[in-house]
Amino acid sequence: MSAAGSSNPEYVVARVRARRGSLYGDEEYRKLTRMGPAEIARFMEESSYGEEINALGSRHGGVDLIEYALNRNLAEQFDAILDWSEGPLYDLIARYLRKFDAWNVKTVIRGVYTDADQSAVEADLIRAGEFDDRRIRRLLEADSIDGVIEVLEDTIYGEPLREAFAEYEEAGVLVPLENAVDRAFYERLLSGLGGDEPTRQYEAFLKAEVDFRNATNALRLARSGADIDPAAYFIEGGDLFTRSSLARLAQNLDELVEYIGDSQYGDELGPALRELEEADSLIAFEHAIDGALLAYGDRLGTIHPVSVTPVISYILAKERETENIRAIARGKEAGLSPDEIESELVIT
Repeated sequence: MSAAGSSNPEYVVARVRARRGSLYGDEEYRKLTRMGPAEIARFMEESSYGEEINALGSRHGGVDLIEYALNRNLAEQFDAILDWSEGPLYDLIARYLRKFDAWNVKTVIRGVYTDADQSAVEADLIRAGEFDDRRIRRLLEADSIDGVIEVLEDTIYGEPLREAFAEYEEAGVLVPLENAVDRAFYERLLSGLGGDEPTRQYEAFLKAEVDFRNATNALRLARSGADIDPAAYFIEGGDLFTRSSLARLAQNLDELVEYIGDSQYGDELGPALRELEEADSLIAFEHAIDGALLAYGDRLGTIHPVSVTPVISYILAKERETENIRAIARGKEAGLSPDEIESELVIT
């Protein structure tokens, strides 16, 4: 399909709602936390992951089988949504799914940085974005950060990565490169949306996602105590921060937490912020952000039931299911208890 012509939200939303009914719920997650990897794979085989488990079972086993099946299923689900979509609806969905191109770029960069095995990097890739197999293969074959950037020269990530490369070389950390990827994605995502009321609500959701990303980055910097300019990691497009306010607030954790708590996101993030003040980890806050975005997407899908918003809500929920199952499988492999694993899940 393409972005030309008229949209067909009624058809796409109906198909998406049918698939949403097959997503795992609390009961399924509780069962999975008490299973080993082989049992998890068998459980998945009896659900919507059956085709992927059966196709990959002869080549992979254990957690690897689960990882590959999750990523393949996610890509096939989202490719199907694009195949169903037409006109401006296609464009809105496609631009959001390019988040997986950003994910794949960052995954490859981390793999090169840590000298990870190519097969291990490939297992973490999600082929649900715009990059074709040839570009993915070239990225996997790159043996240096500079080589990765060369593969991406003709994409929206090429120039920002090239500009961030000098800072990466000087600092020796990936933060400048990863943030360059995020900024390129979000700035393209939010450009020229316009449109009707549901699209404006969708834009408000995207701005909240940018706000949450900026908040997380600021909190990380505030907690780290590192001598890093927070303004350099600011992502344009949100409503909560300006470049200067982010730079100022990231210097004082207490002030930053109070600022977020007093914002329009205070109700959703308040409990996690209070926990953040007492704990040594950002995990609870990041989980709260994921949960808040899921709830926001669900609300928009109810307010505008025949628009792009129920589709985005499903994409978020499906992505979260994938992350939850992955967390369970990795937790079991690491020997974590069911209670420890459940604390890593995001369920709304």
